[in-house]
Amino acid sequence: MHFRFLRTVLCSALAGACVALAAPVHAAADYPKQAVRVMVGFSAGGAVDNVARQIGEALSKRLGQAFVIENQAGATGTIAAETAARARPDGYTLLVATQSTMVVAPRMYPNLKLKPMQDLKPIALIGSVPLALVAHPSLPVKTVGDVIELAKKENGELIYASSGAGGPQHLAAELFASMAGVKMVHVPYKGEANAIADLIGNHVPLMFSNLPTLLPYIQSGQLRGIAVSGHSRAASAPELPTVAEAGLPGFDAQTWFALFAPAQTPDDVIEKLGAAVDDALQDRILQGTLASQGLTINALRGPALVTYMKDQETQLGKVVEAAGIKAD
Repeated sequence: MHFRFLRTVLCSALAGACVALAAPVHAAADYPKQAVRVMVGFSAGGAVDNVARQIGEALSKRLGQAFVIENQAGATGTIAAETAARARPDGYTLLVATQSTMVVAPRMYPNLKLKPMQDLKPIALIGSVPLALVAHPSLPVKTVGDVIELAKKENGELIYASSGAGGPQHLAAELFASMAGVKMVHVPYKGEANAIADLIGNHVPLMFSNLPTLLPYIQSGQLRGIAVSGHSRAASAPELPTVAEAGLPGFDAQTWFALFAPAQTPDDVIEKLGAAVDDALQDRILQGTLASQGLTINALRGPALVTYMKDQETQLGKVVEAAGIKAD
């Protein structure tokens, strides 16, 4: 009697363990069953927030549950990234992030416990926004070659502005200087708007910044557009050459946006979310909305996305370390 009881208990325990082990395999069958949190590490109304809200709305339509944006701004997006990374890996807490959080922040904050590229799993690359190299019209430069020559002439004293240490604008300028073999002086601002205002006011002569933001000032003649940072010309400013074609082959520095989940999230949940993002990015209305925000869709998933992330980590990591970029 006692033996039969023990055998029953043991069999029940083994059956339960088997079910528990098998559960992740079928995790996506009825996913999502409730609202999904989408963490954003920057303030509402900014570029990352805007992209997250567009993608969240599109996923809600396709998967039948609300995708709720939650902003936790600060520390180059790492506060929100840590919330996502430490969440239960069940697909109900996600993160929309850029290279600033995923690649740059760990090198800027040496005591950061979060390891974004290990603690988070990429679901889908959404797209990227090119930067533009612009100058005040009084600066005697019109081409990439002119900027390089002026930087050499100024012997490391040429100033450029950015929206803050470690941001895409800062990284683009440091990559530019590194590839051109010149030195320049970085003047960080608290935000893109402040930096652009001082550039227009001729308090600083030069900067990289998001093309959609700069375009009205280029078109009005308040700023001189020199080149764009992507691997191809921007549809919104086709007259501007790429930095690569204008003198620095291989130069590519854009702000990219991607969707992530906690590292141990089941692969079938990742696949279901990635497929939904892919489908959303084929919608012409969403394409138009994102294009109006200056974003070029670049949908990547699976091994191709992992390779892209590793390449970004290597390339941008070298720039951060070579420039000695630290938190403000």
